[in-house]
This record gives sequence, C-alpha cells and structure tokens, in this order.
Amino acid sequence: MVQTTASQLKNRLRRADGQLQGILKMVDDGRECKDILTQLAAVRSGVDRMMGVVVAENVKQCVAQDQLTDDQQAELQAALDLVVKTH
Repeated sequence: MVQTTASQLKNRLRRADGQLQGILKMVDDGRECKDILTQLAAVRSGVDRMMGVVVAENVKQCVAQDQLTDDQQAELQAALDLVVKTH
C-alpha cells in the first residue's frame, strides 16, 4: 500500500476508533438503543469503505507489474471505483 493510502487508512481507522469510543460513552450514559444503533451503522459503513480501499489498492499492486493498455487501466480503475463506492 502506498504511503498516502496508508496514511489515509490510519486516519479513517482513528476516526472509527473515535466513533466507537463515543458509542461506549453512549452506552455508559444509558442512551437510547436507536441512537446507539445509528452510530454503529455509521461505524460499519466507514469500515466497509476502508475495506473497499484496501481491496482496491491490493488489486492495483497485484496488476502493477503487468503491462496494461490505457483502456485496460481505465477499465480496471472504473471497476475499482465501483468496489470502493459500493463498500
């Protein structure tokens, strides 16, 4: 994983950690189940996006050694964009 992406991933992980710490406080404070579930869904969404980024970067690295045409590179990037956006 390139340094920029590693740095971005660490930032996203820190953000998720902060959200989880906030959820722990919500539980301690006796907040409503609905509020806690809303925050948990937000954390899950963020983790899903992170997984998509990690998969996309891994695929890019795996094919980086192959010589791809410009069209193939564009198709690969479009597919990876779908994975990242979907997750």
